[in-house]
Amino acid sequence: MIVHTETTAWIAALRGARRKARLRLVGVIMALLAIGIGLTLVTGPTMTTPSELMRVLAGHDVPGASFAVRELRLPRATLSILTGMSFGLGGVIFQTLLRNPLASPDIIGISAGSSAAAVFAIVVLGWSGAAVSVTAIIAGLAVALLIYLLAWRDGVSGARLILIGIGLSAMLDSMIAFVLSRAPAWTMQDALRWLTGSVNGATLDEALPVFLSLAVFGGLLLARRGNLEAMRLGDDTAAALGVPLAREKVLAVMSAVGLIAVATAVSGPVAFVAFLSGPIAKRIAGPGRSPLIPAALIGALLMLLGDYTGQHLLAGRYPVGVVTGALGAPYLIFLIIRSNRAEREP
Repeated sequence: MIVHTETTAWIAALRGARRKARLRLVGVIMALLAIGIGLTLVTGPTMTTPSELMRVLAGHDVPGASFAVRELRLPRATLSILTGMSFGLGGVIFQTLLRNPLASPDIIGISAGSSAAAVFAIVVLGWSGAAVSVTAIIAGLAVALLIYLLAWRDGVSGARLILIGIGLSAMLDSMIAFVLSRAPAWTMQDALRWLTGSVNGATLDEALPVFLSLAVFGGLLLARRGNLEAMRLGDDTAAALGVPLAREKVLAVMSAVGLIAVATAVSGPVAFVAFLSGPIAKRIAGPGRSPLIPAALIGALLMLLGDYTGQHLLAGRYPVGVVTGALGAPYLIFLIIRSNRAEREP
């Protein structure tokens, strides 16, 4: 009886230590986000002092600072955070459901679908603004449905879905290249800027649909995170725990696609944010804990610091997609090498 009591106390202490460690990591991420927001709001061609920033945020008119903060920097920081949270949350849902770190929207073709539709709308149809965004959202949803249907064979296999998605993504990338090869110079520049992934010229009006999609789809996912965690253990285990698999998978996938499509429609397909957020978040959350909130925070941090790095810390000015692509590509190579080694081991 004494041994049992000591064991129980030891397990409780271990869980408490893990919980405190997770909270500390989340606190560090929140602190880094706060620093990133502060740096974004004060840094530019003309620097804004902290006292001027506080006066502007309080609603006062400060010559030389009000326009820069309210019209340029605040919308940029807001859009970076909201799109990053959407990418991070959508990416970790795919990786969780398919139990594969390669199952990211920018790897399996969903982002490519939105990109192809947007380029076609810009170059061929001559559209701009909201029309391009709506087209990108519809295309992202349609490509996700097509991938799901093509991967269906008495259920959806994660490996089959990923392979079909990669193949479809290659086809869509070829389509984009073909359209761009015939595009006049004035429309090609707009299309390439959209394809790179950028928050340049962000406005609060653009941030509103991303906020709404995050509130609706993100709220739905968080409300069902218990079922999602059960599905991480496998379909058989989840079914034994009473999870309605078919309904939960459809809701989770459509919510994730909605998040990714709306974020992509506003900022373009920012490379590897969805891909990187999930693995980092799972390490922070630890086993048996939902990675949804950490993934959203990591995505926001990657977008915010990536944009700041591209604008202020490099020799030239680069869109955020260039920076995140440079960060994500080495990790993708590492992940593929590690997977190949694991397959060779007996």
